[in-house]
Amino acid sequence: MPRRAHGEGTIYKRKDGRWQASLQLDGKRKTIYGKTRTEVAEKLRQLQGAARENGRIPDAGRLTLSEYLHQWLEQAESRLRSTTLDAYRVIADCYLAPHIGTVRLSRLDPMRIARLYANLAKAGHSKRRVQSVHAFLRKVLADAHRWGLLSNNPADLVDKPKREHKERELWSPEEISRFLRAVQEGECGQYGPLLGFLLASGCRVGEALGLRWSDIDWRAGAVRIERQITEVRCKPIECEPKTRASVRTISLPAWGMELLRRQKAMVAEWRLQSGSPFEWPDRVFTTSVGTVPLQGNIRRALHEACDRLNLPCIRTHDLRHLHLSMLAMAGVPVKVAQQRAGHATAAITMAVYSHVLGDADKQAAEALERALGRL
Repeated sequence: MPRRAHGEGTIYKRKDGRWQASLQLDGKRKTIYGKTRTEVAEKLRQLQGAARENGRIPDAGRLTLSEYLHQWLEQAESRLRSTTLDAYRVIADCYLAPHIGTVRLSRLDPMRIARLYANLAKAGHSKRRVQSVHAFLRKVLADAHRWGLLSNNPADLVDKPKREHKERELWSPEEISRFLRAVQEGECGQYGPLLGFLLASGCRVGEALGLRWSDIDWRAGAVRIERQITEVRCKPIECEPKTRASVRTISLPAWGMELLRRQKAMVAEWRLQSGSPFEWPDRVFTTSVGTVPLQGNIRRALHEACDRLNLPCIRTHDLRHLHLSMLAMAGVPVKVAQQRAGHATAAITMAVYSHVLGDADKQAAEALERALGRL
């Protein structure tokens, strides 16, 4: 029998019917198992490739997935946004640790991961949640592979959970006008000007909450977006905008500036009633006691307004989509809308534009049909 080269490995069938492969490099041996020779050969090939790339055999030892996730989150804490870090911790603690946390990192395979996704779906978790679990697991295991702990990323071999796209019912132009009349007449409570501002500016909710009075150019009729407020377990935290493109100046329609003037008058009244007017925060949108509005309360105010005005119930973020829809119907170029919305790429803006312009395209085809009939 010819002598094997250093690091070539061996494959043979065991007495129990399983196949086994061994690889030795620099005095260190790694053994892998499989049901078929082909399966073990593929695992061995990946192991050999990782050994050549890293100069050593990947070995996570007895490290479990939960232990690895804890270490991963600890090293990532300084470079992740607080909201992202909190979301990752929830996934690790609530969705991964209870199901596969005790599995050794080196023994985590595609089948276990696929079963995890199936069990989460059976337990009633949304497809969006399962997608989030997949995205996080794929990310952390990619790092484990890059750091030489794994020979490959098993999450890459699992089909990405599919998410059903549901068309949301947005307001018609008549319904938008009805909502704005209610806001201007003060029928939507203390959060009315904020809701109207979201529609006028197309801002994200967090960007609106981060707005300061010094960010408003009253003469030019514009606002400058330079920060945002995010929530981590109902605790408001000020941070930088979502992307570099999110730092921008937005011109407002006349009715949008009027809403800001009404907000300023309302805040001035709250300050006087507080008894401590000089301690009031320099924020445009606050509660009646000077605190940052919680997004759950803003959402509740919008839903109550929808019920009272007999409007389809929408999300707070849908006010941003409605803003872009109005721009599309007005014929505003996509590039301008992208800059106004603070989207990193035009593809996101086009998704909204194409939805709105779908009806217009149908109308254009019908117009051509009528013209051909006249000819």
